[in-house]
Amino acid sequence: MADTPILPRSAGTILLLTAAVFLIIGIQALAYIITIIVVSLILAMIVYPATKALRSRGLPEIAAVGAVTVIACVAVLLICYLVFFSFENLISALPLYQRELTARLSEILTLLDRYGIDTGSFSPSSVNLQGFAGFLSSSAISIADLLLYLFFIAVTTIFTLIEAPRMPERIRRVTNRPESVEGFSRMSRFLIDFVIVRTEANLVHGFLFGAFLWVTGVHAAALWGVLTFLLAYIPYIGLIVAALPAIFFAWLQFGLWGAIAVIAAVAVLNALVENPIFAHFASRRFDIPALVVILSVIFWGWALGVAGMIFAVPLTLIVLMILQFSDDWAWVNTILGVDHLFTGEQTPPAEGREAEAPPVR
Repeated sequence: MADTPILPRSAGTILLLTAAVFLIIGIQALAYIITIIVVSLILAMIVYPATKALRSRGLPEIAAVGAVTVIACVAVLLICYLVFFSFENLISALPLYQRELTARLSEILTLLDRYGIDTGSFSPSSVNLQGFAGFLSSSAISIADLLLYLFFIAVTTIFTLIEAPRMPERIRRVTNRPESVEGFSRMSRFLIDFVIVRTEANLVHGFLFGAFLWVTGVHAAALWGVLTFLLAYIPYIGLIVAALPAIFFAWLQFGLWGAIAVIAAVAVLNALVENPIFAHFASRRFDIPALVVILSVIFWGWALGVAGMIFAVPLTLIVLMILQFSDDWAWVNTILGVDHLFTGEQTPPAEGREAEAPPVR
């Protein structure tokens, strides 16, 4: 007599859903540890090709991992120093910014009064930048906490790089389905490509934007360039959010035309830097539905904070890879419209629609 399952399929699905709910709650509760692991994994993906190249040239594994890790740590520390230095300068110049803001608001009130628009009891002096800066300073992470955070990330990244070459063989040993191993390998390459190319594009975008602001004389240009580099990882909205402080300070210094100039620079850089990224991934059929991307940003932002929003797409791709390995959960990828990433098939066109949505950045 054939073996019967202990639980009906519906009951098993309910148990899995319940476990997923508790897993989500656990992710939020362990956000600090999860964030360290996620950042370390993303950094390992970025530097792994360099480590692999050094090993292929005869450098011992530990030496290759050590050299790449040292370079990466120095780069991260330089970025942190640049952010702290720029933020300190920004705080020290607050009286100047307050005077500029008062002058700009007075111009707006004069214009509104000319057209007979009543502004009530509002006055330019009622907007206090000092209070806003105090809120940012109190909510910012301390230097000691940041150094400890970076130390944990560096150690985790080192051991991730050491274990990375052994992972494919371990995956083959836990599954007997060649198609699963092939799909996992394809998605792993896509994921690494996405992280590396996205990082390169962000670096170019942040450098060019920061250089433009520095040449035009906008306050804290380096800080806004670094902010653009980091927030450009967030799909669709990251670049807009990163540009808002620069537009605000350009308006403070140069008025309406200064803000328009920065907006124009953002549009030009988006066309020059982002469009090649779209073309790059479109040729690889790396098209995730926009709804999935937005929901990913919302969920990971809720669970892990800003780090979750920045790395929402790579985190979602990792989860999708895990789901694809499960017979009970592979259907989720089909419902979300991302199963073609594992099979290598072309995305079926939507009914009544001539063109596909642009691939995720």
